[in-house]
Parts: sequence; structure tokens; C-alpha cells
Amino acid sequence: MFPQFLNFTTAAIAAAVAVPLLLILYFLKLRRQPAYVSSTLLWKKAVQDLQVNSPFQRLRRNLLLLLQLLLLFLLLFALSRPVSNVRATAGDKSVILIDRSASMNANDGETGSRLDDAKDQALALVDTMGRGDVAMVIAFDDTAEILQPFTADAGALRAAIRGIEPTDRFTNLEPAYKLADAQMAFDPDNLRSDLTPIDVFLYSDGNAGDGQELSLQGNLRYTALGKDDSPNLGIVALDARRNFDRPTEVQVFARLANFGPEKSTANVRMSVSTLNSENPAEDNWQTRDIDGNLYVYPASLDGEALQAAIDEEGTPQRDAVEFTLDLTTAATIRLELINNDGDVLSADDQAYVFVPPPRPLNVLVVTDGNYFLEKALAALNIEEPTYIGLAEYAPDGVLDYDVIFFDRFSPQALPASGNFVFLGGTPPEGSELIQATNENGERLFAQEQLVLDWDRDNPMLAGLNMGKLYAAETPMWSVPLDATVLLEGIKGPMLVLHRQGGRTTLVGFDVYESNWPTNVTFPVFLHNAIKFLAVGSDLAVRQSIPPGTNPRLPRSNIDRAGNPDRITVNGPDGDLDKDVPEAGDLVLDPLENVGLYTLEPAVPQFERLAVNLLSASESAIAPSELPPGGVGATVEGGSRLSRLEWWWWLTAAAGLFLIVEWWVYTRKVAA
Repeated sequence: MFPQFLNFTTAAIAAAVAVPLLLILYFLKLRRQPAYVSSTLLWKKAVQDLQVNSPFQRLRRNLLLLLQLLLLFLLLFALSRPVSNVRATAGDKSVILIDRSASMNANDGETGSRLDDAKDQALALVDTMGRGDVAMVIAFDDTAEILQPFTADAGALRAAIRGIEPTDRFTNLEPAYKLADAQMAFDPDNLRSDLTPIDVFLYSDGNAGDGQELSLQGNLRYTALGKDDSPNLGIVALDARRNFDRPTEVQVFARLANFGPEKSTANVRMSVSTLNSENPAEDNWQTRDIDGNLYVYPASLDGEALQAAIDEEGTPQRDAVEFTLDLTTAATIRLELINNDGDVLSADDQAYVFVPPPRPLNVLVVTDGNYFLEKALAALNIEEPTYIGLAEYAPDGVLDYDVIFFDRFSPQALPASGNFVFLGGTPPEGSELIQATNENGERLFAQEQLVLDWDRDNPMLAGLNMGKLYAAETPMWSVPLDATVLLEGIKGPMLVLHRQGGRTTLVGFDVYESNWPTNVTFPVFLHNAIKFLAVGSDLAVRQSIPPGTNPRLPRSNIDRAGNPDRITVNGPDGDLDKDVPEAGDLVLDPLENVGLYTLEPAVPQFERLAVNLLSASESAIAPSELPPGGVGATVEGGSRLSRLEWWWWLTAAAGLFLIVEWWVYTRKVAA
């Protein structure tokens, strides 16, 4: 292809000045002095000298002048910065990384989506492979997968590239880089005789959440896909909560973000589908009016720039919406962006959230009397707890309770599934979470316990200050590796959470032996613990999950669905069947795509599963100009060609001509 000149004007001005100056040097006359000679035989030579120095005579052939003109031409050509686009070619061994995450579904590519462009360019790269060259194909999102190991079979490479399917997952480059590094060093077939770094071709928009923490052993050649000015408006947050004081009231909050270059006026529509108990998969969407006209400025504006734009245009910033619904049954809430013309990514234009039905929690307390525990539970907005004595407890008679408290009681057996809290007691034999004993089999206790630290990220302790808690005596626990220590004392764990099979167990200490009941954190903790154990780790609405998640269905919920042998998941991925294990929770296969999923048969509180993108990093679709991690070279993505600048080669050639010119000049002077 013909070169393009990035600095043509400057080079042309320099040529207009330098070339005439060089020629003038060869036209200048020599200043002659009169001389007397004894013979006219020298007149002929003098006349020739006058002709040579005459400006009106044609230049004689002069090798020095030719060399100097060529030298000047090369320097001026280099100054103009000529560039040309050349096709990126594969080396003797190459790794092809193709991004298939949610942002690659943006439809601002040359041939369709960004993923389509990535596959086309990777196919073009395979076409440049020579005889004996080998390559491999890795597709990645938040995980990485080898689609084709190293091979010289171009047909197999093309089939692997064409077979890449898009996902709605997030972008994470670290697994892809680690997989590429591992494969570079692995050469069982001796396809390559040396261990020098090889070329890694990355086809992506570069928007990785771990982009600043990456390293790669190979020579990265990054092709940035997508356009800088593509508009995209997305829903980045959606939350729904039942008001536990008024269980039928649901509060919904949503926030939008604008990742395009211009201010956007967004129209938001909300729809509700109540759950049909006879057919949970049936949709009966009803649109409800909300004040959904939002004015969203570009997310790239900082605080000062945003305020300046608002002051200049007079349009207030409004990128969030809140509303309240009265839902007496389970329902699915759908939020949509409408009249969103030009938007290039659809995965973030709608979001769902499933709200379980309002159901008072059933709590059982096995105790011989605990004033502090009774008062704390009475202060909570839950159904009146059931109290039974220690002698009245039987595992078969407590199956209908969401949470069971054992106050200073160690039962001989527990139901096969359920949620249990031990305060001053220990789980029965067979539990992996046991109290430590000495050589004589006597249980060990820690005296004078103070709090060392606590898990501030766990919903049961979030926002609570446990630093002033004191316990005169706490059991010393033998904690399994998969257990979670919620409260760590200076002499050992004080609160431990453990899951084993269908049981979730929370063990603590006798509250009578502590100052905890007199602290405001005690009733708050009980409230959080009951909701955490009965509803799940998310005290809001658990069924809104990111793409690629493996939902876990608790055994207690499966039992309430009739303990089926198989559960079918219906949704955007098609119908997925999953066998139910005989014991323990059921972990579903990953839900790859954004949308609404239903279960058959319906599992209580999991009748519908909402998978949402809700990711500012994926919705921010402007491609990164630099390679992720700042290592490697950027390749022009639009034309499937890479840029080659000639100035270095031209400068090197000029240096060579300078040496030749100096040699010719010294030879002429010596002669």
C-alpha cells in the first residue's frame, strides 16, 4: 500500500529551503586574481575554469552532488514520517487470545459486533501462517478456555475461532494470561526448539477489571476493537428490598450511567409480573408508570466538569430512580431503557429482580429460660418465636422452622437440613465443627475473652462495632478449613459459621457469661443472623445474580419443593437439567446470559432467577488505546493491519549514504 505522511508540511518546507541551498553551493563562482603568464598555452585551461564556475552553465556530472542530494532526500523523507499499514503476521509459534465477554457484544464493529471483528482478524492472522508455524486459540471472559491447543493445522484453528460464542460475563484477563504463559513453556511435541518469548495476539476492547495488575511472558500484540465515540447507556444498579416492618411493601432503587460522549435523556419503563403459584413459569407482565425521565451526563466527567456542564446547559443531573410497590405475592420486577436509539450494547438495557413472597419467619428457641434472648427476639419484627424446654426437643418435630436456637443445650441429633444457632451449646456427634477437648476428653474453654477482630464484610456483622464485647468464658472450637470465623477473640474464635450438607450452623457462647446482652449490637446481630440464615447471604434480594454464577439451592428449600430427583432450569441458555443429590445443597450449572430463568418444579424463594449485567466496567465500552497492563504493542484494529513507520529505516539509510559521501570526498581531496 502507498505510504501516508504524518508530517508532510514540515518536510515540504524544509525541502524548499535545503535543496536550493545545496545547489547554490555548486553554482557559486570562484573569486579569481589577475595573473601574468609567460605563455598562452595556459589560456585554454583558464577558459575551462571560467566555464565551470559560470552560473549559466549546466552542471557537470558530480558524484558528490548526487550523494548529497540522495542524503538530503532521505532525511527529508524521514522528516515527513511516512507510514504504511501492513498485515500482522503470525510467527513460528503464536497464541491467539479472543475476548468473548459482554462488552464484545457491542455492535459497533466493521462487520457486526466486536466479537465478529475479532474472529475475522484472527482468521486473517491464521492465513499468514507459514509452513511449520503453529498456533493455539484461547477464548476468555472472566475465565479462560483453550479451544485449540498448539497445532499447525490451519483448518482446526479456523474452526475453533469460528466456534467462539459470545457470553454476558465480565472481563478478566489474568486467567487468560496465566493460561497463555503455561502453554508457552509446555511443548511436549518439541514443536519449537528454543524458549524465547513468542507472539501473543490479543483481540479485545481492553476493558479488563484487572488491567493494571497483569504480566505476560510473551510479546503482546494488542488489537483494540470498537469505536471511541459509540453511545451506550446502561443500568448499573438495581436493588429491591421488602420492608420487614411492612412485609408487603417493596422498595426498588435503580441507577443509570452514560458511557457515551454526549448527554442523554433516558426513558425508563418498569413492569411487574406476579408469580402464578400454579404455573411459576407463566409471565403476566403489567407496566406501571414511574417518573422515568432521567438526564444522564457522560460518566467520564469529573465533579467540576459535570457541574460546569450542568451550569452551562441548565439541565440537572438525574441518573437514579426510586419507587415503592405493594406486593402481596412473589413478583418479578423488570426495568427497561426505551427510546434508546443508537445504543450499541443491549445487555445492560434491562434488568430483572425477583422478590420472594412476604412470609413471616418461623423461629424456634430450645431453652430452659433466657431473659435476655427472649427480650431481644421480642423486639424483632418477626412472627412470635416458639419456645420449648430442653426435654421437649425432638428432631422430627422441628422441621417447619426456618431458624432454631439452642440456648445452653447440646442436642443428641439434628434434622437432616436446616439453620441452627448454638449459644452456649455444641453441635451433636458427626458435626465437623466440634469443641476442642484435652487428653481426658474434657471440653476446653477460654477464660476472659476479648475481641481481637471481626468479619466486617459479613451481613450479620456489617456496620456493627464488636470491639467492646467481653465474655467470661467461651468454648474453644476446632474449626474446619471451610468454616468462617465471624468473631475472633484474643484466645480463639468466638463466633463460627459452618455449612455441612444441608445444615448451616452458627456456634457462639453463653450470652449470660458476657456483656453482650447489654450492648445494642446484640438484637441487631440476632435480626441479621435470622435473615441471613433464613433468606441467604444477601439481605436484599438474593435472586439478582451476575452472569456466569452457579446458584446454590439450599437443601431445606428443595425439601419444601417435594424433594424432586431432577430440576430443569428454563431461560436464555435453553433448558438445563440438573440431578438433585441425595444429600446437601444443589449447585446449578453457570447461568451464562442476561435474562430471566425459571425452575421446574418451582423451589420456594427460587421460583425465578434474575441474571443481570449491572457492571460499570462492562458498560464502559470505549476501547482502551493502550494494551492492558501497559505491556506490549498496539495494533491498528479497524483495517486488520498494523502500522509500520519508515523514518527509522530512512535515517539508517541516510547514515550509510553519509559514510559513502565522506569516503568519496576524501578520495577526491587526496587526488
